[in-house]
Amino acid sequence: MSASFKQYSVTTWVGLALFLLLILVPIWGYAAGQAFYVAFFARIVIYAIAVVALNLALGYGGLVSLGHALFLGLGSYSVALPAFYGIDNGWIHLLICVTSCAIVGLVTGAISLRTTGIGFIMITLAFAQMGYFLFVSLKQYGGDDGTSISDTSQFFGLNLGNVYTVYTVSLILLILFTWWMARLRVAPFGMVLRGARQNARRVNAVGFPARRYLLVSYVISAVVCGIAGMLLANLNAFASPSTLSWIISGDLVVMLVLGGLGTIFGPLFGAVAFLGLEEILKIFTAHWLAIFGLVIVMIGLLGRAGIVGFFESMSKPRKAAPKGGQA
Repeated sequence: MSASFKQYSVTTWVGLALFLLLILVPIWGYAAGQAFYVAFFARIVIYAIAVVALNLALGYGGLVSLGHALFLGLGSYSVALPAFYGIDNGWIHLLICVTSCAIVGLVTGAISLRTTGIGFIMITLAFAQMGYFLFVSLKQYGGDDGTSISDTSQFFGLNLGNVYTVYTVSLILLILFTWWMARLRVAPFGMVLRGARQNARRVNAVGFPARRYLLVSYVISAVVCGIAGMLLANLNAFASPSTLSWIISGDLVVMLVLGGLGTIFGPLFGAVAFLGLEEILKIFTAHWLAIFGLVIVMIGLLGRAGIVGFFESMSKPRKAAPKGGQA
């Protein structure tokens, strides 16, 4: 029995414990009548889903995207635009979300992947900004002021506009996506992605078209991020072009780096640390941004593995110092 427990790392135990606490949040919130905190943790869970999506492209594939806010925004407006015309069918919202994100992800990904490095970063950023200004120009839907959503998504009679419902659905999806990423990490598709991140030429040489694999991962990442945007729109009952801002894309990258690039629980740890710390600092000082930036720099110094790397270092056995007179 003890051997079976030892096969799990500290990171895994902390991640599972955090999921357990998140499962208890709506129970506590309902009992204590604290719907605000349920909404706050729902926001964390939804952003964690978006970071999981980015982790597939950036953590596994090495695609440094500053344009994932585009898909978050497309997901939000997949709810807002039909709701503007009184359509509250969640399946229609989901169909619009998946289709639009897949098509836009395919087109933008195919163009962006023709470049690498800083070129890829700038092109993805440019596409996101194009999407931002497109929705700003739609004055009939609120323009840069955004638009409220009176008809939130309905699935089997369940209204995602209810904070407890959207929290439960979001948490279930986060758990499923996290499990899927864990399986993908050791699956052939995931191993090709990670190989392409290290050396795309070698991957091509052994018969795997690296660019095609990266494009597929980018499209899947876009769709998952869009689903997160759809959930966010239902939580806020509001959609705004600010969701497509490059600042949001940067926040997603920071969350992933904080948690740990290419790790299983990194997106969850990063979203909790980023949004949780932000909320705590706002309580104590109006100059929270200065402290927040300093803390992010300190955590960033942990390296590529971020918070996950810190937990992994705790689980590694320390080497005993050699005794005097021995080599």
